[in-house]
Amino acid sequence: MLGVATMIVVNAVMLGFTSEMKDRINGILADVIFQQYDLNKGFPGYEYHRATILEVAGDLIEELTPTVVTPGMLIYKVDGVPASFQVDIVGIDVLTQGKVSKIAEYLQHPDNRANLSFDLRDDGYDVQGSGIRAPIRKDMGYAGWGYRRWRAAQLKFQQRQFQAQQQVSEPATDDTDQAYDPFSSSPPPESMLFDPAKEQHTGIIAGIGVAVRYRDTEAIDPETGRKIVEDHLMLLPGDDVMLAFPTADLSLKLQNDSFTVVDLYESKMAEYDRKLVFVPIEKLQYLRGMVDADSGQYTITQILIKAKPGVDINELRDRLRGFFPPELYSIKTWRDEQVDLMNAILTELAMLNVLLFLIFAVAGFGIFAIFYMIVTEKQKDIGILKALGAGSGGVMQIFLYYSLLLGIVGSALGLTGGLLFVKYIKEIAMVLSYIMQREIFPPEIYSFYEIPTVVDVQTVVGIIIGAILIAVVSGVLPALRAAKVHPVETLRS
Repeated sequence: MLGVATMIVVNAVMLGFTSEMKDRINGILADVIFQQYDLNKGFPGYEYHRATILEVAGDLIEELTPTVVTPGMLIYKVDGVPASFQVDIVGIDVLTQGKVSKIAEYLQHPDNRANLSFDLRDDGYDVQGSGIRAPIRKDMGYAGWGYRRWRAAQLKFQQRQFQAQQQVSEPATDDTDQAYDPFSSSPPPESMLFDPAKEQHTGIIAGIGVAVRYRDTEAIDPETGRKIVEDHLMLLPGDDVMLAFPTADLSLKLQNDSFTVVDLYESKMAEYDRKLVFVPIEKLQYLRGMVDADSGQYTITQILIKAKPGVDINELRDRLRGFFPPELYSIKTWRDEQVDLMNAILTELAMLNVLLFLIFAVAGFGIFAIFYMIVTEKQKDIGILKALGAGSGGVMQIFLYYSLLLGIVGSALGLTGGLLFVKYIKEIAMVLSYIMQREIFPPEIYSFYEIPTVVDVQTVVGIIIGAILIAVVSGVLPALRAAKVHPVETLRS
């Protein structure tokens, strides 16, 4: 019973983790990644490559989208102090990206989830994600154009204060036409600024990992008195940031520009939430100078491909590899990109099953020992049965049927207990956290707000069959010994 229940719970949780991770990784990377080996300048002719890919494997493909990926630095100010983050800047096509990947599903505004856009929304950003332990983000309640206008008014007030101080400390001059020094510590003249209360820079979608100042896991909800997880954000939709990145020419000069945060995305994979930021592909191509000198076309670094439902993505990959020369193109599935991580998870699951199988071995040894003791103690009873006409096969069947009954009853109880545990695992985790006074499943470590579970019928059936077989096999030797009991010698002794 304990062995079956434990293996069902462990396999359900591990398969849940694996399924969630696969879904999120696939949601970011798409099914197949088509790229050349030059990831700096990229390759031209997206329309040509798109048409060729569809000609080769159009029956397997649902949609394609171009992307540009380049390393860069995200910079913004926190309480007047610059903060910088090393990021991967991804230029995406707003019309097709949502049809290939699940980036839109990870955004914090419901309108952006329905229709991906780089325009700042008025308000309505989520203050809490889905899930029992999803963090509350009260700061998001202020995000949007209202927050941006408030920030603009605050900046304008500070600018007027600074100008008033300058007029008091310095005499007036007539050099009003003097050019403004952009590296000066003083703010630029009002006439040189665009109006942030009415305008925005090019939109950018930043990962939640670069926005969270700190996570308070001991916060208390004032309404319910329950412990909650609360995120305090230092970057909100409506804030302006600066991106710095290398140009696409051989000089690799640094280019920078201002962007306005229009949303935050949260895939719950720390590797992506802390590194990826998304901008319009046309803007990134223009700023990096990604223009092919021969054709005059903008270049791209990747084409993301989404396969039709039910299609084997390995077949799609292999068909494209068979057409495009491997010395020029790298064509991989998302599993190929994360093969080390996937292999590590599968190895861990296999090792856990081997270790948990020892519970069955201990239970089987217990059945063997108990039955062996029963045969030893019941020698006379077995002898009487055989003297009254019971055959060796009939005596043996008594113990084998008893072993089979133990296996069936134990497996049934374990199956019931394991499935109930899996069904209420979230509530059980909350109760255990309350009893132990600490989070037993911290989301900042495991990247999940709820314990993911997937019950695989085939795995459960295999566990039950294995448990019953071990129970029966454990009773074979005692049954054979009972069958060999000689009735005359037993009664004589």
